[in-house]
Amino acid sequence: MQLPVNPPILPMLAKRVSEIPTTGSWIFEPKWDGFRALVFHDGDEVLIQSRDEKPLNRYFPELIEPLKKQLPKRCVLDGEVVLARDGGLDFDALQLRLHPAESRVRMLAEQMPASIVFFDLLCEGNKDLRNIPFQKRRQLLEKLVGSAKPPLHITPATTELEVAEDWFRRFEGAGLDGVVAKPTEGIYESNRRVMFKVKHERECDCVVAGFRWHKKGERTAVGSLLLGLFNKKGDLHHVGVCASFTDQKRKELVDFLEPYRKNALKNHPWKEWATAELEMKRIPGAQSRWSQGKDMSWEP
Repeated sequence: MQLPVNPPILPMLAKRVSEIPTTGSWIFEPKWDGFRALVFHDGDEVLIQSRDEKPLNRYFPELIEPLKKQLPKRCVLDGEVVLARDGGLDFDALQLRLHPAESRVRMLAEQMPASIVFFDLLCEGNKDLRNIPFQKRRQLLEKLVGSAKPPLHITPATTELEVAEDWFRRFEGAGLDGVVAKPTEGIYESNRRVMFKVKHERECDCVVAGFRWHKKGERTAVGSLLLGLFNKKGDLHHVGVCASFTDQKRKELVDFLEPYRKNALKNHPWKEWATAELEMKRIPGAQSRWSQGKDMSWEP
């Protein structure tokens, strides 16, 4: 590919905040619950790139031809691959699309086809648009894909706070993840948290089943806690991590967790994580298509 913006590049990120901003100049969008995707189109070449710079083409073959036919011959767009089922987004079903067997990939593409929702434009033709204000990029995006047909879509956007608040309340039941606020004059900054995101919050009591050392302080600082929930059969499923700690709290957690670590692996539900994976249990530590090359080791 020979574009003004060539792959791989890291997408622009969002900082989580507790409330939708009420002061300043913003463009609000729904926050989609899917896989972040940068789409590069140059003539007959199309690349769908994940947030961590991995190619997604083979997992979503049903998107390739629509992208070739509907997008300008030379462009780079930012968006989200989503999967809609039963009147809402289904992230669990979307995760099933990441399968190593080509035959199953093809079958799932027919049975559970994905869509892609665009929300930013990085380049068109020979023009790199990353340094122009988002408000202008949005206008250009609307001209490019505003009349696109499924499975291509453009995200709704508004400058009205009341509309954004309504979206936040109303769209949760449809599987959307919240609201994103983008500065109208903001440029596109890869790998920087220059947008805001307000996510729906749910509370539950989880089991702290393990932790990972902090990358800058192994044996001296905790990086993240691994959280789990038991199902009715007594299987402990990995449901997420907790990692938003101050440097001081990371150090304190080392001493706090130490008494619980003695013989912790002996009867740990995740001791045989490879077996759990075969039984379709959610566990940490396994190498996925997203985490290849990363250290996913953890401490019980």
